[in-house]
Amino acid sequence: MSKAEVVLITGVSSGIGRATAIRLAARGCRVFGTVRNQQAAQAIPGVELVEMDVRDEDSVRRGTAAIIARAGRIDVLINSAGGTLLGALEETSIGEARSLFDTNVFGLLRTIQAVLPHMRAQGAGRIVNVSSVLGFLPAPYMALYAASKHAVEGLSETLDHEVRQFGIRVALVEPSFTRTNLDLNAPQTAVKIPEYQQQFELIAHAIQKNVQKAPDPDGVAGTIVDAALGAWKMRNTPKGEATLLSRLRRFMPAGPVEKGLRKTFGLA
Repeated sequence: MSKAEVVLITGVSSGIGRATAIRLAARGCRVFGTVRNQQAAQAIPGVELVEMDVRDEDSVRRGTAAIIARAGRIDVLINSAGGTLLGALEETSIGEARSLFDTNVFGLLRTIQAVLPHMRAQGAGRIVNVSSVLGFLPAPYMALYAASKHAVEGLSETLDHEVRQFGIRVALVEPSFTRTNLDLNAPQTAVKIPEYQQQFELIAHAIQKNVQKAPDPDGVAGTIVDAALGAWKMRNTPKGEATLLSRLRRFMPAGPVEKGLRKTFGLA
């Protein structure tokens, strides 16, 4: 794709989304980044901020219409907005699960459905969905987050088969631990069942340790830019741990992979 692409990226207030928006602007793209509150958002050089809440269908459609009015087209959609949740599955309320899926899964659905008519009309487009290594691996005490990312993987692969007839391709980016405020301050379930607490504390400590030593968002941002502007491939993993985990999951027997995961999370 050319450097003049019009890019819509969700969730640019901080972390991976912000780093990606900065990289895309540096590449010469016209970048529209979404924030939930434009007045409170910090400006990003070279990026046009658009107020949009991916949890609200009317907000998504208004934001998309505003971009089309200003730029005339959307060449690339990057779904970067997302949330997380720590806690045992038994502790997770239906409301908490619904809220997480509303951002991580239905948020993608809303933005994709708003953008696709324009991409079909122009006969070209690229959709990049930011997933996670937990889209193909389990993680104790992150069941609903992992489930949401597994859903993103299935949605993305299926959608790619449906829209390639229109010149549109869909790609996944699957990062591992990344040093962001979202991961460092991950929300936890409101309910706590005492029987889980000893093991949960081990998990929470292991997650914090891995996040603190993880690379900053810029490396993931580079992978997202490549997925958006480079030659198409379905799965894109940042160099390092994410690529290693992808290969282990693909080529190693399930037993050793499971054993390694439990060690990573501090479980016997």
